[in-house]
Amino acid sequence: MIWLRLYSAIWYLITPLIKRYLAKRARLAPDYLEHWDERFGKALQARARGVIWVHAVSVGETRAAFPLIQALRQQWPDAPLLITQMTPTGRRCAHELYGADAEIRYLPYDYPQSVDKFFSCYQPLFGVLMETELWPNLIDAAYRHQVPLFLVNARLSAKSLRGYQKIGLLIRPAMQKLAAIAAQSDEDAARLRCLSAGEVLVCGNTKYDCEPPAAQRQLAMEFRQRIGARTVLVCASTRQGEEALILQAWKQQAVDSLLVMVPRHPERFTEVTELARKAGFKVQRRSDQKGLDVDTQVWIGDSMGELFAYYGAADIVFVGGSLLPFGGQNLIEPASLGLAVLMGPSTFNFSAASRSAFSAGAACQVADANELLVKFNNLLIDENQRRAMQRAALEYSIQYRGASLRIRSLIKQVLQNQGKNRSEKQRAA
Repeated sequence: MIWLRLYSAIWYLITPLIKRYLAKRARLAPDYLEHWDERFGKALQARARGVIWVHAVSVGETRAAFPLIQALRQQWPDAPLLITQMTPTGRRCAHELYGADAEIRYLPYDYPQSVDKFFSCYQPLFGVLMETELWPNLIDAAYRHQVPLFLVNARLSAKSLRGYQKIGLLIRPAMQKLAAIAAQSDEDAARLRCLSAGEVLVCGNTKYDCEPPAAQRQLAMEFRQRIGARTVLVCASTRQGEEALILQAWKQQAVDSLLVMVPRHPERFTEVTELARKAGFKVQRRSDQKGLDVDTQVWIGDSMGELFAYYGAADIVFVGGSLLPFGGQNLIEPASLGLAVLMGPSTFNFSAASRSAFSAGAACQVADANELLVKFNNLLIDENQRRAMQRAALEYSIQYRGASLRIRSLIKQVLQNQGKNRSEKQRAA
């Protein structure tokens, strides 16, 4: 308990730094200034109580939660839905996916009073934390308010495990208060158990259950009409430093295709556009809302919530965050569309998924930007190899589906067991 008090005191001490950080982020992304009070546990006015609460920190987690939320709504159709995020892009994604069907809020920072107010206000039926959101005060408050809290789609890299083990006296008690943990893979489960976690089951990754909305498929067709007959490489979710490497390799190899670049962070859209222009390319932006000129070489995907549409317009996809040591991004989405997928050497954020994809022939790993362009050209020339990768990608994505239903079964079973235990205690009393 003393470690939790010390941790709480640190939160109060760093409050000025948090506010300064938000103000700094707002210079490039003004949305960070909106709904400020929610982040500090203020202005909490619940539309409903007894909610199913799902916390998905940003865009990737929000999209990954979609098939699970559909499964939960089927099981508990009368329970209101509350979805919380930490980022403006995640919040925007939630509004696009759920609209008026859910109450969408920022999760308060991990101040003890703020999270207490959160649970008192919404009184969740149960809570679901997507992936690896370990907030000790939040978990402790859920336990005290008797709200079963589940960590699902959980993943934990070796690097993250080492970090958590350094604060084990704080994290281990929190892990033991979770109702259950659903890990993505055996490796994730083993690492989570190293943190003295309670029950850890391997349920798979809900990202395999995601399907592109019909509107995104239609938009992909519109993109292809704009592009015309040219072949297309989509470089998706790229991170700082990667675009320069790709543009340099693209220029050196004089590729006669369209390069579509979709930076991961929206505040970098203008930066990447200027980077491509300074490199001497003819550049257009998606936000221009114009047809693509035949001599346009680089198209910047500066829009939110349209990644499936960019994928649908691609011949080959490179998944960013992997050329430099960022750990990679989600390769499952392009694979589910039957696309040949390329990734760089850094994949620790999706180690199990990428390893399975490489083994199945659904994706190919490249060492650097030059090899990326060589592989892209080779796949365009060798149609048989490209089609083999496309078939393998579809088979790979189908093989691992079903995580959402398995997680739902786990939650249902735990809640039933807890209900039985309460009934037995009441009869004994």
